[in-house]
Amino acid sequence: MTDELRVIEICAGAGGQALGLESAGFEHELAVELDDSAVSTLRHNRPHWKVVQGDVADKTVWDPADYAPSQGRPIDLFAGGVPCPPFSIAGKQLGTGDERDLFAWAVEQTAILQPRALLLENVRGLSMPRFAGYRQHVLDRLMEFGYAAEWRLLQASDFGVPQLRPRFVLVAMRPDDFAYFHWPRPSLAAKTVGGVLADLMAARGWEGAEAWAAHAAAIAPTVVGGSKKHGGADLGPTRAKRAWATLGVDGKGIANEAPGPGATFDVGPRLTCEMVARIQGWDDDAFRWEFTGKKTSVYRQIGNAFPPPVARALGRSIADALHNRGERRNIDAVQDVDPIYRLLRLSETPISAARIAKELGIASNGPELDRRISALNQDFEVIKEERATGLFYGLGTFRGFVGQDEHARHEYFRMNRSKVS
Repeated sequence: MTDELRVIEICAGAGGQALGLESAGFEHELAVELDDSAVSTLRHNRPHWKVVQGDVADKTVWDPADYAPSQGRPIDLFAGGVPCPPFSIAGKQLGTGDERDLFAWAVEQTAILQPRALLLENVRGLSMPRFAGYRQHVLDRLMEFGYAAEWRLLQASDFGVPQLRPRFVLVAMRPDDFAYFHWPRPSLAAKTVGGVLADLMAARGWEGAEAWAAHAAAIAPTVVGGSKKHGGADLGPTRAKRAWATLGVDGKGIANEAPGPGATFDVGPRLTCEMVARIQGWDDDAFRWEFTGKKTSVYRQIGNAFPPPVARALGRSIADALHNRGERRNIDAVQDVDPIYRLLRLSETPISAARIAKELGIASNGPELDRRISALNQDFEVIKEERATGLFYGLGTFRGFVGQDEHARHEYFRMNRSKVS
């Protein structure tokens, strides 16, 4: 077996995950991205990569079947950071009801690509109880395809990134390889905003840089990149700006350059794009990278990226597992169960509300059961039958996009191509 590991990455953005995986020993067979500026950045930094632009679910952009094992050696890793708005706590958490949701579609591609490993990351919102049924559906599908899988919430600050950036990560592999997979251990050396930005703040001779760095000796809030539809070049909503202000940073905009001699501020200086990149984990030594485009576009590319150090840590753990290095562990079937989903999925016939309520320890005619059924109904068709003996429920089809030719997401994409991000 060759030591070379090949990766296909979808929704690659400006290269945060790509750069981290490259540092971990993965060579990009293909990178797929929609945004013009991000594609330009990828091609500028890695001209030898095959980077294609367009809707990742459009087979005229790329066809997963072209990279199936029947076409040559299997891909080692299928990776991506699919759109976050369907699960974002700051949004409506529509899940499958959001036309931008590509998580379930990406999982389905494993049946075609048959990669040795899968890595998908998203926002913390996907880890919430609202999406328990969705998560279990993903695990069940992967099990059907012959993969063992686990979810884990990782904090970027545990891997040398001076930022509170929780990401919910899914890793899947064939069981023989997954037995060697261990989640990366947190770094022992935590970094702070002041520590990583001190030299950049002092670059133009600002006398207050040292005192500012001492004051900003803490971890930053999550950088918010915004989207083409919402959000400009600033550090996020009001609550985020208040958090930045406690560090002595004016979050109402992005500066063109570092402060110069004699500069004074009511709150503190604004960050430059270069500074925000440092806070995302890009640095001149391990992760040298140049962003193309105008300031707002560059900031958005940086702010929406997956921090390279976190991607590198995950990549190393995946590479070790694929090479069967380290200690072998026992793998149990990982369940992330919405109890109603599990009951309905395992039953060939509808189940009474009374039985469901008894299993959950709640009232069969109370608001809690209605609430849980309604939540499940957002991502699955829940069949409701009224019988003489009471209400009965059954589990119908998954509502999400998994590649259907006739799906609302296609029309949404066609009508909103310039706004999708």
